[in-house]
Amino acid sequence: MIQIHDIVGRKSYDCDVFFRVIDVKDNVAILYGEDFRLVADAPVNDLKVIDQDQLLKQAEKNVQEINVSNFLLAQEQEKIKQKKEYELTEGFREENDFFHIPGRVVHLDGDRKYLEKCLLLYKKMRVPVVGIHCHEKEMPNQVGKLIDQYRPDILVITGHDAYSKVKGDIHDMAAYRHSKEFVQTVYEARKKEPNLDQLVIFAGACQSHFESLIQAGANFASSPSRVNIHALDPVYIVGKISFTPFMERVHVWDALKSTLTGEKGLGGIETKGVLRIGMPYRVKPKIN
Repeated sequence: MIQIHDIVGRKSYDCDVFFRVIDVKDNVAILYGEDFRLVADAPVNDLKVIDQDQLLKQAEKNVQEINVSNFLLAQEQEKIKQKKEYELTEGFREENDFFHIPGRVVHLDGDRKYLEKCLLLYKKMRVPVVGIHCHEKEMPNQVGKLIDQYRPDILVITGHDAYSKVKGDIHDMAAYRHSKEFVQTVYEARKKEPNLDQLVIFAGACQSHFESLIQAGANFASSPSRVNIHALDPVYIVGKISFTPFMERVHVWDALKSTLTGEKGLGGIETKGVLRIGMPYRVKPKIN
């Protein structure tokens, strides 16, 4: 029997994606992607419970992919840091004379479990963040108040999404699970701050309507090729922007190359960084 919280795969898709069972009604299960920001439904008789060995193999694969992305992003951050400090000091000051203020982030997520994973990565990257769990349908109503309350430099609007061919063609917004809500949320955010460099927005999830999100005012969005994106992909893009100095531009490819999905699932526009560097880091006492 299929039960809520089971990790399952769809037999008709050769169990290519692992899902969590969120609900079961009339022998149809509501599924949330375990690693990808995908929502789906499937008949219970099409589902197979994933055994522990398969889960362990997938977990090991995920760790390897995440470690590679973390390494690439850490390299980028260190390059930016060293370059900027050298330019500011002509190479003569000590590193400890400086402090860095990365961009503040509000991360709005429709999945509580994914939000927790993202917050752990933000912490590891030392990105200041406020994480808020909110159902996708409530996001347009909540985003304005959150911007007023937290005044973020970067806003993440994500959760779950999916495109269904049986509901319409790829250009039909009605064929998407939550793209409409993501687009409305971006519109509401841009009412508060229309400047693309004053508030940087990432929006979307698996298979989201990329073009509409960009037109609504997102700097980065998913999914140009309507593919699944990894749960942590928004954080990698945010990390790049947060640690790029505000006088420099983040080219789209530079933001995407540290992600787990790449350009098929993610895209955007050239955007200014939000990092600010100050000094002195500490005041040395005078010795009489």
